[in-house]
Amino acid sequence: MTSHARALPDATTAHLIQGAIGRHSTMSRAGLLDRAFALVFSRLVYAQIWEDPVVDMEALEITPQSRIVTIGSGGCNVMSYLTANPARIDAVDLNAAHIALNRLKLTAAASLPGHAAFARLFGASNDPANITAYERHIRPALDSASRRYWDGRDGWGRRRITRFSRDFYRYGLLGRFIGLGHWIAWAYGRNPARLLAPGDAEARQRIFDHEFAPLFERGLLRRVLNHPAALFGLGIPPAQYTALGAGATGMADVVKERLARLACAFDPRDNYFAWQAFTRGYAPDGRGPLPLYLAPEHFARVRAGVPRVAIHHASMTAFLASHPGASFDRYVLLDAQDWMDDEALNALWHQITRTSRPGARVIFRTAAVESILPGRLDPSLLSRWRYDEARSSSLHARDRSAIYGGFHLYVRDEAAT
Repeated sequence: MTSHARALPDATTAHLIQGAIGRHSTMSRAGLLDRAFALVFSRLVYAQIWEDPVVDMEALEITPQSRIVTIGSGGCNVMSYLTANPARIDAVDLNAAHIALNRLKLTAAASLPGHAAFARLFGASNDPANITAYERHIRPALDSASRRYWDGRDGWGRRRITRFSRDFYRYGLLGRFIGLGHWIAWAYGRNPARLLAPGDAEARQRIFDHEFAPLFERGLLRRVLNHPAALFGLGIPPAQYTALGAGATGMADVVKERLARLACAFDPRDNYFAWQAFTRGYAPDGRGPLPLYLAPEHFARVRAGVPRVAIHHASMTAFLASHPGASFDRYVLLDAQDWMDDEALNALWHQITRTSRPGARVIFRTAAVESILPGRLDPSLLSRWRYDEARSSSLHARDRSAIYGGFHLYVRDEAAT
């Protein structure tokens, strides 16, 4: 088998994703875009998750009794939730590469000799010592499917695990998309790292307005961003692209507005999302902000929590359908509902409502500002949940990833049956 063949998308993943994003005819334009997205999304997309776990945890109010079910994505959320000591976390994902990354993180936390090696692997992610640590400590403890993935070859014939000696966060669909953005910026003589310069928000706003905002007025860039396939690199399927651009003068303006918020609304000394966007990694030598799970003071609790996490290659709806009522009390949907048609959305919330305990909490994000549930979800389901609009708005304002239009918190009515 050639190295190219080994890099083909996982067939199960492609099938699951195609089922999640729509049922358009494959001969229609929408159907062809959906199919193209499913193929692209079948490989590693998110080396790092782009939802702020600090905001998540405040909304979820995790206790030692909490049983969380979440979409796994890049795994930063799963690992960070362990710092709150929940009873159990079940992480599901459609993407086999994300499953392998989540299991790698869990196995690394359990088997590496200490925090320094763990932080080097997922913080620096560019040291040959990471490969030695993998061979010596992680690989023997890793499940066979994940071991096959990380030992497997990419399109260049290199073992995937060696990405952790070659700036891991520059890989994956999102990492390469960010790299393309950097290439465009440099082509126009702009350095994205300037947006991390010390100074107040007004100073960063001036840098953005004078150096970067004008790029979004360039005709070529506007034409590129106004095509639905342009944002596949952000993991945005065609349906979400439509929601993201609703009411805007063009997708270039939406992207500009979200990028300005990322650069200017939060202090870069406390925003690792900005470091990822503008330097394609975390601050060197651990001298900048990091996700919660990589902080040394949390390592012992993360390691102790590993046995309470299970990873599942499945859709959220199918996973919940396999469990009895009152199984969970915390649900994290990321932005997955933006992908769904009404039938899929109602099927998901039927299972959430059936498996939830009184007082359960559901959080999700949307490309657009408003919650997508009113007018689409069966009123008999929606009536069992209370939308905390004020808190949702407050938490959205503090979401450091800055790329979504809305953050939403729903709470199960204690009296609901």
